[in-house]
Amino acid sequence: MKKFLGILLSICLVLVLAACGGNTSKENDSKTAVGGEGKELQEVSIMLDWYPNAVHSYLYVAQEKGFFEEEGVKVDIQFPANPTDPLNLTAAGKVTLGLYYQPDVIMARANENIPIKSVASIVRSPLNHAVFLEDSPIQTPKDLEGKKVGYPGIPLNEALLKTMVEHDGGDFSKVEMIDVGFELGTSVVSEKTDAVIGAYINHEVPVLKHKGYETRYFNPVDHGVPAYNEIVLVTSDETWERDKETIQAFWQGAKKGYEYMKENPEEALAILISNQDEANFPLVEEVEKQSLEILLPKMEGEGAVFGSQDKESWKEVRDWMHDAGLIESSPEVDDMIVEMDH
Repeated sequence: MKKFLGILLSICLVLVLAACGGNTSKENDSKTAVGGEGKELQEVSIMLDWYPNAVHSYLYVAQEKGFFEEEGVKVDIQFPANPTDPLNLTAAGKVTLGLYYQPDVIMARANENIPIKSVASIVRSPLNHAVFLEDSPIQTPKDLEGKKVGYPGIPLNEALLKTMVEHDGGDFSKVEMIDVGFELGTSVVSEKTDAVIGAYINHEVPVLKHKGYETRYFNPVDHGVPAYNEIVLVTSDETWERDKETIQAFWQGAKKGYEYMKENPEEALAILISNQDEANFPLVEEVEKQSLEILLPKMEGEGAVFGSQDKESWKEVRDWMHDAGLIESSPEVDDMIVEMDH
């Protein structure tokens, strides 16, 4: 899974899309399809954060098992052509829902007042970790002083590492940050860098293991970073007001897919593999199996059910981002999230 370029590109695209046809979704979302027993199905479009992989298994299970139709919706699962599409197209009303990253949602709302909000938490804690080879002498974040750390040129990754190093008593100015784009795994195994930040433990780590490289990593949450939601389900303010009942119905079907995936992970992965985009993002079954094992504990939390959102957690993440200089204002949490029936 790739980490997406900053929020700035999204602003221009949102404005262009809104000008070119923001009413399209109103026409699309009002369409119905005919399901079993002649039942009319409300159409819902969702754009994934990337090409299909383990984190999306529950959606494909819900689609294949008919859980969406049971709830009265027909779901069109789309892939992004550009990294920021899930945010842009959702904000512009071109798709009903999108999967994106909580920090980016907060930045969009805080810095540019882009009218999107989260309706559900999909992955409740960071997948983005600081990763290095198993035989590295690095033991704590402070040990990154004097080391080269690769990252994909995204400010969030710098803020994460700065917090981690300083929380451990280190001096972040002594860490040499190198923009390696998305060649995170390559840069660490080639020893171009000593470690990387921006690597996902459910993708880069199992991919490296599949290639014969064992790794260790630091979880930001263990080193001063609040437990932000890695992936959330977003919609636009306008779409929510217009289609909240349809979105609720979609979510009931998605939850059924999630419960089935938990109980039948092998079958869920087989369904995922059959829906992969082999041309753009071919899946390795061994990698996706390990990825799902990593993901499942992070899709629910202690006392928290799949999808539920914690206002205090959102406030904590927002305040950390403000202190880190990632956002210029502090939006009200109630403007950034809505509660569904979870």
